[in-house]
Amino acid sequence: MKNKKIFAVVGMTGSGKTEVVKYLQKKLDCGKIYFGEITFERMKREKIEVSYKNEQIMREKIRAEKGMGAYAELSLLKIKKALKENDVVVVESLYSWSEYKIIKEKYPNNFQVIAVHASPKIRFLRLKNRKNERPMKTRKEFITRDFSEIENIEKGGPIARADYMIVNEGSLKKLYAELDKILCLT
Repeated sequence: MKNKKIFAVVGMTGSGKTEVVKYLQKKLDCGKIYFGEITFERMKREKIEVSYKNEQIMREKIRAEKGMGAYAELSLLKIKKALKENDVVVVESLYSWSEYKIIKEKYPNNFQVIAVHASPKIRFLRLKNRKNERPMKTRKEFITRDFSEIENIEKGGPIARADYMIVNEGSLKKLYAELDKILCLT
């Protein structure tokens, strides 16, 4: 376990987390755990249409049932299995402070967080222009989602405690260069 690493990629919606995860997977040929799968699997089981509002309702429902650390608790076995098969595992969609603490306690020397930041203006434009993945339609929907993620699911804690911070307001090439710098430090 000494040389194993877990990178959690955190940030607000539209900051570029998915691009970071994809790049890390390609560059490191590593495993990935997507906490959001838990939400989508539950929505599918309960035959609920996928939308930002329904996702929010389901995330909050799961956390109300199992606590703010629910996604980490529900993913610990997946992480353990992925670490057996890979030297590096990337965790996507770790949101809450409780989730952060659970993973940090379980893997204190192996867990590092990369926060991705972009201004609200840039994030909204990205989300509005999404073609294949649930575009965000209105500024009100965007602001409501931001406030919900900050106030209801403790999203600020993992961002504030991140080991690395990337400001992602430029090109993908610039984003990848920043990630390469981080990988040289780890």
